[in-house]
Amino acid sequence: MSDQPSASAPAPFSTRLVSIAVASALLMEFIDSTALSTALPTLSRAFAVDPIHLKLALTSYILALAVFTPASGWAAERFGARRLFLSAMTVFLLGSALCGLSRDLGGLVASRIVQGLGGAMMTPVARLIVVGATPKDRLLAAMGWFTMPALIGPLIGPPIAGLVLSVADWPWIFYINLPVGLLGVTAVMRFVPKSQPRRDLGRFDTPGFILSALAISGLVVVAETSGVNLLPRWVQIGLLALSAACGVIYLRIAKRTGRPILDLGLLRYPTYRASLLGGTLVRLGIGASPFLMPLLLQVALGWSPLKASFVTLATGVGVLVARPFAAAGLRRFGFRTSLTVFVTLTALFTAAPGFFGPATPMALMMAVLTLGGFCRSNQFIAANTIAYADVPESSTAAASTLSAVTQQVGLALGVSFGGMMLHWARGADGALTPDRFVMPFVAIGVMTLLALPVYLALDKDAGSAISGRNRAA
Repeated sequence: MSDQPSASAPAPFSTRLVSIAVASALLMEFIDSTALSTALPTLSRAFAVDPIHLKLALTSYILALAVFTPASGWAAERFGARRLFLSAMTVFLLGSALCGLSRDLGGLVASRIVQGLGGAMMTPVARLIVVGATPKDRLLAAMGWFTMPALIGPLIGPPIAGLVLSVADWPWIFYINLPVGLLGVTAVMRFVPKSQPRRDLGRFDTPGFILSALAISGLVVVAETSGVNLLPRWVQIGLLALSAACGVIYLRIAKRTGRPILDLGLLRYPTYRASLLGGTLVRLGIGASPFLMPLLLQVALGWSPLKASFVTLATGVGVLVARPFAAAGLRRFGFRTSLTVFVTLTALFTAAPGFFGPATPMALMMAVLTLGGFCRSNQFIAANTIAYADVPESSTAAASTLSAVTQQVGLALGVSFGGMMLHWARGADGALTPDRFVMPFVAIGVMTLLALPVYLALDKDAGSAISGRNRAA
């Protein structure tokens, strides 16, 4: 009997290499997003722009993710997952190079949109590659490797950015993506098997894609420019009206579309609806933290990027530590209790940095951020898991797509909300002193807490079939 694995049963080593190959490519995306947050005050000085306007560099990327992610599943089946993933990586690397070459905020925003186009196709398609190349009995281990970038990226991104900014100019924040990305491309070409494109797919929902893109873009642009005098009021009103009209038209035609780009009918499932609504409110709150924290530490407190980065990575430590405890907590207490407790704690720890000042010990800051990351991770693990408790298996892909889009929209609106709060808090003199950060952080903490009634409305046994909790307990 041959020891060689058959084509239908890939060897554990080969499936692991597939996961590692796509994970190595995704790592640069996670490092890039966290590194850029650390560099915002430096970019503000380089471009000679208001630090608050640098939120455009964050929201433009997130907006591109929200707009283009819905097309990723159909495109992967139509053109082949491996081919699309390599193309997406190429686009992301092109966007990274253009970011480094940017000489003003407008150029950086345009380049971040190019990056976002690549990023929108990378993570969803990578998941399809791993699932498609891995037998079910090895999927858990494969997904463990696949999710490593999400754990490691936030840990090493801020220190890398701080180190780079201490020895080189800001463009190298983006240029470091190039060698990492090229290694990732090489690994994917070497270890990821080719996939055959499908020719029998139905038509792509082009009208739905255009309408949803206009609705999402209009909403985010209005939120991003509100209160900071970036656009005339009449333009904002026009964009908001266009966004609302596109949303209404989309709702009408989606009911007649066999495979809508975003299936809003999934909101009829209570657990899925609670996950999306509660998770969006939480992201509206915490989405502003990566924008506000660097400004607080580097501008208000006058810290160097390197020193600030070692404080902000504490959130990543908390997220990493939470992973082993999340499943046990859900088995013991259930989804409703876990969600209500951790969303309350997340709100408190989200607001706490607003009270950081020159006399606050660095160790205390890191402890607060670590606990905040721990609570935030537990909340999101519970919310993301319960989303699929009642959704039929045939609708899992559509549910995943809608969840991904709402997550990005929530984060984009969160950055906009935090920026608007900071703009109002700093007053007419425009000073960014530590006391001006109290109101913005408290505001995003309160926004996070608005998810509490959503989770309290869940049935006490909601999701018990997947949490493993005994209903009689």
